[in-house]
Amino acid sequence: MPTSPAGPLPPADGLLSAARRNLRELAHGLSHASHPSTPLLAHAPKRWQRLLPYVVVLALASTFIPVTITVLTTDYGVPGALAGALGVAQAAPLLMLAHRPLQAWWIIFPADILGALVMLAQPAEPDGVWPWTPPGIVAYLFLLLALGLRETRRTVIAVWAATGAAGVVLHLIAPDRSSDSALLLTILAAVVLVIGGAVRERGVAQRRLAEQETISEAERAQRTLLEERTRIARELHDVVAHHMSVITVQADSAPYRISGLPKAAEEEFTAIAAAARESLGEMRRLLSVLRSDGTEGDRAPQPGLDRLQQLVEATVRAGLPAELALSKELSPGQGSRLSEVPPAVDLSAYRIVQEALANVVRHAPGARTRVLVATERNHLIVLVVNGPAARRRGSPLETSGTGHGLVGMRERVRLTGGTLDTGPLPDGGFRVAARMPLPPATAPSAASADPLPPEDL
Repeated sequence: MPTSPAGPLPPADGLLSAARRNLRELAHGLSHASHPSTPLLAHAPKRWQRLLPYVVVLALASTFIPVTITVLTTDYGVPGALAGALGVAQAAPLLMLAHRPLQAWWIIFPADILGALVMLAQPAEPDGVWPWTPPGIVAYLFLLLALGLRETRRTVIAVWAATGAAGVVLHLIAPDRSSDSALLLTILAAVVLVIGGAVRERGVAQRRLAEQETISEAERAQRTLLEERTRIARELHDVVAHHMSVITVQADSAPYRISGLPKAAEEEFTAIAAAARESLGEMRRLLSVLRSDGTEGDRAPQPGLDRLQQLVEATVRAGLPAELALSKELSPGQGSRLSEVPPAVDLSAYRIVQEALANVVRHAPGARTRVLVATERNHLIVLVVNGPAARRRGSPLETSGTGHGLVGMRERVRLTGGTLDTGPLPDGGFRVAARMPLPPATAPSAASADPLPPEDL
């Protein structure tokens, strides 16, 4: 005979199942500490704050051990040896509050129950407090505070439920001896656990917020770096695309400009032109990807070393006492070799000086600034040094920078194969020194090079 499918559980069975599940969760909370060995205030920034919990628990234990023993012997008539054992069991585990409060609860809670049973065997006092003694209540509240600061909500609820249940059971055992101490402890325990839990949750929220801010700052720095790389790549690709166009035109026109070329040479020029044309197409496709955000590239001529003097003069007009020193071969006029400086190095040198001067205006207004651009062997040296901000000036426009300008400088120098050194000076100023390689045809000979002053290197 077929059986009908099982229907929903009766209400009684559902309640029983829920009760079993809740009891299992409470038992798990009492047996598993959320922070097995991490001390309280372990992440505090100052050393005295990290040591504070140990000082507090040492003071608590040294206070409550003798007080508990004295109360048990004088107020409840417990024999001295037994009172000493109970006092140590109820108060000595307070030393564990800084790093293992749940384990301390597993010692103190049974010791308090055992103490209540021992006091039950002694003659009743007219005004005696039972089942919990006054020092036992105070020590237990400190224990609960440590639990609330460290353990999860499930654990503190289980501890509070066990505390209330113990008071009810002891009241049922000796209702004539019971006072209001059990009810008082249950109420105070709830208050202390709620306060400790609220403080713990606030600390967790603050730590998560700090972690999120750290992650956000790292992501922001990474995004800035990528944006700066993209912007620099656009400029460098424009330069490379220009040279590829020149190669294509020269290779295509070589057979017409040079008479009497062998057939093999014409084929070689044709192959060079085809390869350059293909590379130029790839370059333009890459450039279109870099500009896929909808922004148009700057079609104006890019600035270079020939416009440094104008840049420094504009900075001086803005109120910054700056001066420019250029080596002879980089100065405009007869004998200048500015045209031989690679476009990428030329543009990077200008941008580095521009950003360095902008940083001085923002962070050290009125500071005396020196800009030096020279060649040394096979390298172009760009040096920007400023002193401390002038006292007569107002406060800096920015007291702390984001570092984005330095990121851009570093990326530009890295893409040219050079190095960048930046850092504060002992007098409160700042130094930016870039060193970028030059092709052998551009670099001056050792005899003609203008060596940099030793103090500027």
